[in-house]
Order: sequence, then structure tokens, then C-alpha cells
Amino acid sequence: MKHFFRLGTATRDPARPRPVTGPSAPRIALPAPMSSGGLPIMEAFSKRRTTRRFAATELDEATLGQLLWAANGVNRGGSDGNGGRTAPSVLALHEIDVYAALACGLYRYDPLQHCLDLVRAADLRGLTGYQDFVGEAPVELVYVADLARMHDIAPSQREPFAYASAGAIVENVYLFCAAAGLAVAARSWLNRSALGVEMHLSRDSVPVLAQTVGYFDRSEPGDADDIS
Repeated sequence: MKHFFRLGTATRDPARPRPVTGPSAPRIALPAPMSSGGLPIMEAFSKRRTTRRFAATELDEATLGQLLWAANGVNRGGSDGNGGRTAPSVLALHEIDVYAALACGLYRYDPLQHCLDLVRAADLRGLTGYQDFVGEAPVELVYVADLARMHDIAPSQREPFAYASAGAIVENVYLFCAAAGLAVAARSWLNRSALGVEMHLSRDSVPVLAQTVGYFDRSEPGDADDIS
């Protein structure tokens, strides 16, 4: 089954925030992540792929927590008090914030506390991209660059460096999903201004990339056509 883009000229209504499903807890304390075990890295490389069909089944908190830790969690101590991360960033500025759009609300991942903090009690999953599969999966990750943290970088270079940092996080998520048997698709086509408004971002914060994560939808044949 081929998937199409939601074009701005389409007759369908544009995506809007939806009411949440279930309670929107102010903070979700995630189970401690595992830092050992799992699939060998070379096998994870061999299984890395993009898919565009997702089941609606929710991720449990342990899997969600492991996903976020793999994306950009703290994996070692650091002299700056922020700890080393699973993904690199220029001058260790950690300019990328990871947001998780869930059915129960929009949350920002706090890597130091390994928890999710509520940003908005609304379901914004359908606003995180134009492709028609967006909003079907249980988790839409949005990578937001806080350019104000990049004061030591020339203004003209801030967004390129931020995209490089976000790209490293994207690949971490791909490899985790390969190891965990999850479906995943990264996306760069975003309505950044509209998404920034709905996410209540500051002027210096820019959504740069997004990534859909969930379980494979095996309800119909033809999954191989949707994988790249």
C-alpha cells in the first residue's frame, strides 16, 4: 500500500490538536533504562529500516523510557553537571530537546531526571508532519533546537549544527527500534512555524526533525512495499 503526502492544497481539513486520551499526568517518571544487553550492534545495523505503516498499540513505559534514553539520554557523568549523552552535540551544548507527542499529551523529555514533563494536554501527533501515516503511531518524536543555547556558535552556523545533532539522535532511535523490533520513520517535512505555536515554543526554539515510532501494522499484506 503506497502512502501519500498531505499537501497544503488538499481538500481535507488541516490537522488540528485533538483531545487527549486518558489522563495527562504532569510528570511521567520512566523506569530506569538498561545500559547493557540487547541486539549486537552489527545485527542492529542489518535490521535498520524505515516503515510507513504503524499499529495504534501503545508502548509501555519501560519501552518508551528505553527509547528516549537511547535517543539522547545520559550515559555517563560530565564535568558540566549535564552528563554525557548517547548522542553527540557541538561543544556539548545539548541544544536539542526531545519532545514526545502522545495520545495523552505533549511531553518534553528530561534526560537528567529521565522523565517526561507535560507541556500541553492535547494530542498533537497529527500535527507533526504531512504524510498520511502521521498520528497513527503511539509516539511522534519532535526534535527541537534551542538556538539560544548556541551562543558560542556563529548565527549562520547554528541551524546546520543543530540538524547534525538531531540527525545523530534520529539514528540512535533507528538502531534502538531495529533492536527492539519497532517500526520507525524519520521526517524532515514539517510546518515548523505552526508546530512551534502549537507546542508553545519560544522564538529561539525551532522544530528541526520528527520521527514516528510504534509497532508494525501487520493487518494487511504488502508491508515490504512500505519499507526503505
